[in-house]
Amino acid sequence: MKYTQIERAVQERMRPGHITALGLLGDDQRPVADIMQADSEAFSRLGMDFDQVADLLEHLRSAGQDGLGEPITVDNRYLVSTGDARGVLPCPWNDGVHHKNAITVQDQRSGRTIIYSDLSIHLLRVHHFCQGKGSPFRLDPDTLAAIL
Repeated sequence: MKYTQIERAVQERMRPGHITALGLLGDDQRPVADIMQADSEAFSRLGMDFDQVADLLEHLRSAGQDGLGEPITVDNRYLVSTGDARGVLPCPWNDGVHHKNAITVQDQRSGRTIIYSDLSIHLLRVHHFCQGKGSPFRLDPDTLAAIL
């Protein structure tokens, strides 16, 4: 498949050292469009909706901020901690910048954990992009389904 200049530029901005030190692709060698297609198919298979998942991640982030950096139990199920860093992160599609932070959510039922950021929520909601396999902030659909 031939990619447009915009698609090539987006993929390049996701590589290590552009937006983040580790990048948004992890060790995933697939083109961004293929990653997005596979994750979209997984969301469908699991009966999940991108907006609903993004809404829940925003809820957990907002509730977790009440802990002021310390872990806090949310909804009697999730252990949530939030951490802020100075600065912002741009979206690789050049459609905004997002507060630089990290939210860690551990599901106390399954023991599974996800780590995400405001940029992760934006990428999920607007672009249906969960990040590449091996990315520390990847929102793996199967893990999301088990946790959420």
